[in-house]
Amino acid sequence: MTGKKKDVLLDIKDLRIEGYSDEKWIEIVHGVDLTLHRGEVMGLIGESGAGKSTIGLAAMGFARDGCRISGGSIEFDGMELTTTSEADRRALRGARIAYVAQSAAASFNPAHKLIDQHTEAPVHYRMRKRLESQEDAMELYERLRLPNPRDIGFRYPHQVSGGQLQRAMTAMAMACRPDLIIFDEPTTALDVTTQIEVLAAIRDIVDQFNTAAIYITHDLAVVAQMADVIKVLLKGDEVEEADTETMLKSPKEDYTKSLWAVRSFQREQKSRPTGDAVPVVSVQEIDASYGPTKVLDNVSFDVYAGMTVAVVGESGSGKSTTARVITGLLPPDKGKILMNGEEMPPSYKQRSKEELRKAQMIYQMADTALNPKVRICDIIGRPAQFYGGLKGGALKSRVDELLDLIELEPSQYYSRFPPELSGGQKQRIGIARALAADPTFIICDEVTSALDQLVAEGILKLLDRLQKELNLAYMFITHDLATVRSIADEVVVMKQGKVVEQGPKDVMFTPPHHPYTDLLLSSVPEMDPNWLTTLLEERGVDNVGEAADV
Repeated sequence: MTGKKKDVLLDIKDLRIEGYSDEKWIEIVHGVDLTLHRGEVMGLIGESGAGKSTIGLAAMGFARDGCRISGGSIEFDGMELTTTSEADRRALRGARIAYVAQSAAASFNPAHKLIDQHTEAPVHYRMRKRLESQEDAMELYERLRLPNPRDIGFRYPHQVSGGQLQRAMTAMAMACRPDLIIFDEPTTALDVTTQIEVLAAIRDIVDQFNTAAIYITHDLAVVAQMADVIKVLLKGDEVEEADTETMLKSPKEDYTKSLWAVRSFQREQKSRPTGDAVPVVSVQEIDASYGPTKVLDNVSFDVYAGMTVAVVGESGSGKSTTARVITGLLPPDKGKILMNGEEMPPSYKQRSKEELRKAQMIYQMADTALNPKVRICDIIGRPAQFYGGLKGGALKSRVDELLDLIELEPSQYYSRFPPELSGGQKQRIGIARALAADPTFIICDEVTSALDQLVAEGILKLLDRLQKELNLAYMFITHDLATVRSIADEVVVMKQGKVVEQGPKDVMFTPPHHPYTDLLLSSVPEMDPNWLTTLLEERGVDNVGEAADV
């Protein structure tokens, strides 16, 4: 990105935000300044709880439930958002200021088609009539390299992949051609090849329409590709700010330097047991379909006790579908699943309670996986009660034991609700819930993708410790190859429902690679502001909007 010093669009001075906790207001953002010019992209980075999303929302004159803007000035294009009426602020949102959320799946209304949700804002603000807005949506879908751009908008959110949904949300944000877009972790949940497409598409949109943006992320290599300026935050305070190249080459503060050095964890790689050892899970020649569409083709791999098999591949490759087959949520068309050498019934409805207990899942988005209205003790206690028949004091002791296992103090967390926890704490609760069934096999479905790098490293260390203590077998679904390097023993690479390559991690990361594995490895962003541009040039992409075709 090239810095464009034009007139100031957004000017935030001494911003202070308070959150309500324990029946009192506590300041959580402490006098932050932010100046953004038209056509400029500012990256906000920092660990969980730094205040990134809170500040991003404040740029819209908005504070989430339980928070309030308590001081400072927020001036957008000459309009003071802290004193203007709520009606005027609402008129800006969606029209001149747009927001792209981290989880597209949780942000779209599942009951309405994509194109109906896209056209809502321009029709509401009388910028376009409905048919004109639909045509514009199709043009934006094509610009963002979505497949079948004239038809994909007529699907429901669950009928498209995560990467496609994230691009559809970016198109929806552009529907009214806003002056400012807040991107809140827009590629966090995407695989590396899809991330390239989305990053390239966002850059294309921002450049072509001269749109200013605040890009919130915990991924330093990603922000290096997107931002003209980077601001580092810690616990509601500004640590430092500089242009991207200066920030990457010579950060001033120790905290910033520590962010640059994270993900040092590397567990010792294990080898398959020799002799007659039986896999905890054996996936054997599985075919599976969604309706008439075949989505898995002859998939086979084994997972042994105490070992981690990482399953990697781009969005739509069949990783999560394989997990659905293993757990019985999607009966296969062909092939079988063995657990400890015994064939499992194809459907979970046919499996006994004991068979169900053996395989558990930890989900990607703890925010949507945990019921916000149920206390932690009940979230963890229900599987312990269901599978173990525990009640009363025995149940409470088991919940306390599980909280200790995930390194959360029982007396502090037993009676809390999920919204009272950080992202990393919620993910630990998801881990405890899976452990409550006393399984032998756990599917970890992108469990660190929504977490900042410091918190993610803590979760990986926790999972490694639990595996050693409980001799668990893990299937680790991930698009993050840094995570694969950290925790995997073996790697299975999938593409379009097929296993294209598999083997021990050290072999898989040593050339020569299968061409698709090589594509995945080359798509991991690097801490170089020119990396994305160079990559697209090497792949023969004339403009960033063509990235999806490579």
